[in-house]
Amino acid sequence: MKWTVDRVCKSKGNKKISSVTAYDYTSARWVDAAGIELIIVGDSLGMTMLGYDSTIPVTLDDMIHHAKAVMRGVKSALVVADMPFLSYQAGLDEAVLNAGRLLKESGVDAVKIEGGTFRVETVRHLIANGIPVMGHIGLTPQSVRAFGGYKVQGKTEAAASQLLEDAKALAEAGIFALVLEGMPSALAGEITQAIDIPTIGIGAGPDCDGQVLVMHDLLGLYTDFTPKFVKRYAELGEAMKAAFETYRSEVEQGQFPAPEHCYK
Repeated sequence: MKWTVDRVCKSKGNKKISSVTAYDYTSARWVDAAGIELIIVGDSLGMTMLGYDSTIPVTLDDMIHHAKAVMRGVKSALVVADMPFLSYQAGLDEAVLNAGRLLKESGVDAVKIEGGTFRVETVRHLIANGIPVMGHIGLTPQSVRAFGGYKVQGKTEAAASQLLEDAKALAEAGIFALVLEGMPSALAGEITQAIDIPTIGIGAGPDCDGQVLVMHDLLGLYTDFTPKFVKRYAELGEAMKAAFETYRSEVEQGQFPAPEHCYK
């Protein structure tokens, strides 16, 4: 059965949601085949796929290109695509136009935007125009310059109170799920209890309604930086390196192609 926005929303209290980022057809097929309920085409592709040092340079065209590829590989999972930096901040009409392009041209099920109470008007405007929205608060990567780096958010009483207020305001505005990133576990648990939509944690502890990891972190493919919250479930980077080295050696020594790889 296809995962929908409504089905994800109704999972709160009934099922923990597993989520992984994906950026291309092949990886999306494997993620979907594993039964992952929620795929996020994250603007983290700026680092994992394009080699940037942050998500900020990623364009809307980049997101559409990768989201289209992901959609070709998915049968069951709900697919959400990030709205990249400056695609929704400049005004309500521009936000609707760009989010509409992302849905229409890629075929994804929903979009994700970053920010708290100051994004409520944008969220309401998108939803009123038929665009499902996932929220994202806490450590929001598009604000990394303002934060002065990738720092845990909500550590003071005032900051924690603001994040709780942000979550409530976004839920009231109509988002179907909320990503909580880089915040103390106790705060994430409090937010999860305070709102009636699922929370998806990344570096936010075990009390969220679901979890998301960047695929390249999970598989050991991205080694430039590994956050504390990441668990590597495989070391595919090392396996790939070993395979490439063996291939190079066999070519150099004339062992590949062997007779079984040749046409007669």
